[in-house]
Amino acid sequence: MKKILKLSSIAFLLFAGVACENDDQKIIQGKDAAELLAPVNGATYVLLPENAASEMTTFVWNHAEYTQQTSSNYEVQAAVAGTDFADPISLGTTQGLKFLTLTVEEMNGKMLTAGFTPYSEAELDVRVKSSLGDNQEIVSYSNVITLKITPYSTELPKMYVVGNFLNSGGYGSDWTPANAVPIASSGFGETDFEGYVYFNQASFEYKFLPTNTGWDGDYGDNGDFAGVLVQTGESNCVGTGAGYYRVKADTDALTYSITPTDWGIVGAATPGGWDNSTALTYNASTKKWTGVVTLTAGEFKFRANNGWSINLGGDPDGDGSMNYDGPNLSVGAGGTYNVELDLSNPRAYTYSVTAQ
Repeated sequence: MKKILKLSSIAFLLFAGVACENDDQKIIQGKDAAELLAPVNGATYVLLPENAASEMTTFVWNHAEYTQQTSSNYEVQAAVAGTDFADPISLGTTQGLKFLTLTVEEMNGKMLTAGFTPYSEAELDVRVKSSLGDNQEIVSYSNVITLKITPYSTELPKMYVVGNFLNSGGYGSDWTPANAVPIASSGFGETDFEGYVYFNQASFEYKFLPTNTGWDGDYGDNGDFAGVLVQTGESNCVGTGAGYYRVKADTDALTYSITPTDWGIVGAATPGGWDNSTALTYNASTKKWTGVVTLTAGEFKFRANNGWSINLGGDPDGDGSMNYDGPNLSVGAGGTYNVELDLSNPRAYTYSVTAQ
């Protein structure tokens, strides 16, 4: 009997302890959602690459309130205006902090990743999502503001050269848009497309495509084969003489041209001085012009066809591409060098000179 009494007492004490513990627990509930205070509703931003490192804006909100003081998680979200945040974009997160600053470059990157069109104004709804803990519990959302933002792209607009030369040139299957060779304009809104194509056939045919995903809007010759582009009733453009060509097309002037090029290195640092180029050899696998050249300390440039009509030098404008008629390049010490010239990326021409 005593044992039964003891067990009953222990059970009662345990029950009482649990009951007291439950009485001490507090249920946290949300009282008020955060309020987005800045920027102002309707603010307009035109993002520019020259301002990439500058602040675009700072999102500011007041704290979300809960029945117990605690640190909140915040996420600034954006979505296409009027979609009720069906596919939200995260602009950034904070813990406890009630502001988020984005640079022009950061905001531009988020918009391009989300698929917004460069240089086209987009209307974005913006809100703040608040939550508690690692599991993001007790979620609430702020008021919504709408911003007008125009993103930019640093990628140059492109056209594509397709034809019966793709396989022999090392690009892929003939007449396949996905394998077409890109040429690029000098900037957004410009129509002066240029690039280099390896037409590795004695006779070749080709056309120009606005995209590399299909044939819609393709350009060809008007039938006179005098460098005039048309989009209706066009013929294939034609060429003779296998080689590496500089290709130009202007979709405003409706003209095109191809110029054969053989590249070399020239200058005081080279064996031929400034009078005779030292020839480089095109490698279809790497798509680079290469050569092992004995150089002395001094200056040099790259030029085509052992003449000065087409030559490439330094990059004074800092756009990542060698410039036509650009400043002389230089090598600091004499020796044997592996020289490479890469013209495969249109208007992003690069070189390397590596000691052997």
